[in-house]
Amino acid sequence: PMLLPFHCTEDDVQWAGLSCSADEPCPVYLEVDAVESAAGRIFAAGNIHSSAITLYAVLLSSDDGGHTWREAFAPIRGASLDRIQFLDAQIGWISGQVLSPLPQDPFLLVTSDGGKTWRQRAIFAESRVGSILQFHFSAKDSGSLIIDRGPGSEGGRYELWESPDAGENWTIRQTSEKPLRLKPSLAAPAGWRARADGATQSFRL
Repeated sequence: PMLLPFHCTEDDVQWAGLSCSADEPCPVYLEVDAVESAAGRIFAAGNIHSSAITLYAVLLSSDDGGHTWREAFAPIRGASLDRIQFLDAQIGWISGQVLSPLPQDPFLLVTSDGGKTWRQRAIFAESRVGSILQFHFSAKDSGSLIIDRGPGSEGGRYELWESPDAGENWTIRQTSEKPLRLKPSLAAPAGWRARADGATQSFRL
């Protein structure tokens, strides 16, 4: 299995409140939550975490069928990536949110060149609690997502947001106390899956 090099800096240890030392290091794990391919590349998205806290969101890509991998976007502290959609070979999105101390500041990573480069785009104009439950683009100029603000949220727990410009900007369209769902996609299901393998303590794609 491929190993992802990772080393906690002193700043990481202080930020996460970890009690680690050279003599008693803290174990760190890679979690793969989504896999997809486009333009001859494979993408694996997830996070690096300790037993107590999520440290960084991670996006890996491979140009040679999974034989070698690289980090396709700079790690995002305290966040995780969990869903991937490509509209075609060039245009795609990955959803994520900051997880510490609560799920908040949801965002999308957006690409228009088949995943060679990615841009991070926030859903909210200001920092606030919420996570992306579901998102879907039926066309470049037609995207929707559902935000869960958590129980007890004033004005409705669930929100429907829409984007007219491939995820660069978002506008709220509906709020509800009851769960909202996007219409089922007619697109073909993804051909990739991530499966944890206990025997090798790795993920199989």
